[in-house]
Amino acid sequence: MKITPLEGWISRHIGTNGTGLSRERIEACQLAKLRETIGWAKARSPFYREHLAGLAQEDLTDMEALTRFPFTTAENIRRQPFRFLCVSQSMVSRVVTLQTSGTTGEPKRIFFTIDDQERTIDFFHHGMSTLAGPGDRVLILMAGILPGSIGDLLVKGLERLGAVGVPHGPVREASQTLEVMEKERIDTLVGVPTPVLGLARMSGGRAAPRSVLLSADHVPDAVSKELRRIWGCEVFTHYGMTEMGFGGGVECEAGKGYHLREADLYIEIVDPETGMSVSEGDPGEVVFTTLTRRGMPLIRYRTGDLSRFVPGPCPCGTVLKTLARVKSRLRSICPIAQGGRLSMTDLDEAIFPVEEVLDFNASLAHARGMDRLRIEAQATAPDNPQTIAAIREALNVVPVIQSALRGGALALDVSLLPKGQTVKRNTAKRVLLDLRD
Repeated sequence: MKITPLEGWISRHIGTNGTGLSRERIEACQLAKLRETIGWAKARSPFYREHLAGLAQEDLTDMEALTRFPFTTAENIRRQPFRFLCVSQSMVSRVVTLQTSGTTGEPKRIFFTIDDQERTIDFFHHGMSTLAGPGDRVLILMAGILPGSIGDLLVKGLERLGAVGVPHGPVREASQTLEVMEKERIDTLVGVPTPVLGLARMSGGRAAPRSVLLSADHVPDAVSKELRRIWGCEVFTHYGMTEMGFGGGVECEAGKGYHLREADLYIEIVDPETGMSVSEGDPGEVVFTTLTRRGMPLIRYRTGDLSRFVPGPCPCGTVLKTLARVKSRLRSICPIAQGGRLSMTDLDEAIFPVEEVLDFNASLAHARGMDRLRIEAQATAPDNPQTIAAIREALNVVPVIQSALRGGALALDVSLLPKGQTVKRNTAKRVLLDLRD
């Protein structure tokens, strides 16, 4: 098993010239960059000048002292995105607009300079070398037409690796995408988990890539297992979000979690209720601070993602931290009758092993005196009642659902979309919608 290529990359970035990388060296560099970022943001960003009033970079005596600095939230960005800018608008090379379902007013706007995006290209170059190499052809099932989009940055990173990025965009028709995979002789595929699963299930095993990188949403274990079963491919996962600059971390061959771009990001895990740091290995909310961004630095940004740091060394031998796979988001965990809590992860791990399922939406409503869990699935055979029965059977053994069903406090409504219809959603990430209020 080879060590993650991110280790050598980070070692060069923090000045060890590829040798002598240690946790102490990494954390000393992060502390220095944290101070620099706080100083830069307070001097140039109207938002942070007010948000960090009474605090200064000199107050950051160690990593623990960072907990005295306030969080930044998505709502802060939505309300006043331009007040985050630390450079003139003429220096902004890319603006990404993110509309969030269920909110009103302005969407989030994230600003990047050319140098900010160069760091992401550099990360993609080295991160993709985990699963691709010179001469490989990589199909990119993500937005990639506009300059500075994630697909465009990925193509540029692959070029530096000696690989060929093949921009495709999101999957619209599985049959057409499979034809492209065969025609282009694709070795590696990069895409969102659910569409890639649907593609594999419609493929009949043909056009199988050697490796797959899943990104842009949480990755159910059931999806990874199905891709390995159908295509016999290696499956890796990537963690990132637009606010991070697209790239955050990528799995190594050990598949135990993401190794992070620790020269560019400082990651914390906090209790989502109290905001306090949790003990090593305990779960909580992912919070990050950018270390090298100049256009729009973010300090202690709450992601809403739930994860934990994996204790102990990674089997690949790296000194880099390992962030466990993000399996759920705070907004996608809902209380239900009988005192239980249901998450999209619970539903994913139950439903996706049903071989006919391509995708599904899930929502909770309250009617006739009880909670109702509605599943609307897209299937390979949309008029097959056995698929509905299989989904219901899979859900019946989820402990929190089973308890509520036995108590007569929950009902299941399962349906299949008609032929030709696909799952529609108004959020980029799949969530369990709570419609009870």
